[in-house]
Amino acid sequence: MNQFDNMLAKWQPTALSLFRFITGLLLFQYGIAKLFKFPALPYFAKVELMSLIGAAGTLELVLGGLLMIGVCTRIVAFVLSGEMAFAYFLGHMFKDPANPVFLPLLNGGTAAILFCFACLYLATAGGGPYSVDEMRKK
Repeated sequence: MNQFDNMLAKWQPTALSLFRFITGLLLFQYGIAKLFKFPALPYFAKVELMSLIGAAGTLELVLGGLLMIGVCTRIVAFVLSGEMAFAYFLGHMFKDPANPVFLPLLNGGTAAILFCFACLYLATAGGGPYSVDEMRKK
């Protein structure tokens, strides 16, 4: 097992950069869907810019783009982690305040939880070697 760990250890920084990019790309696509209605999804059809979902879409679009290229990765990821926690509780768990649904499988909040912890990990680990943050250090 130690040999396997050693073999994979050299790829860990690259995997972190790839993880950061894919997480940012997925959040970016949610921002595009919410703000520009592409692709057209029924849930985002009536989103207005000056609404909670519009604000979330703006954060996901702008900060997702910054996360993809690796600018201010730790701060951006921390803000996105908080936004995703907020999205889970407000948009999924307490969608109907009179009847809260805690289980993510039942309330549709699985992606929000996963994004929350993925971004929290990026806030602690940084963006990896292939990022603008890393290029600025050199």
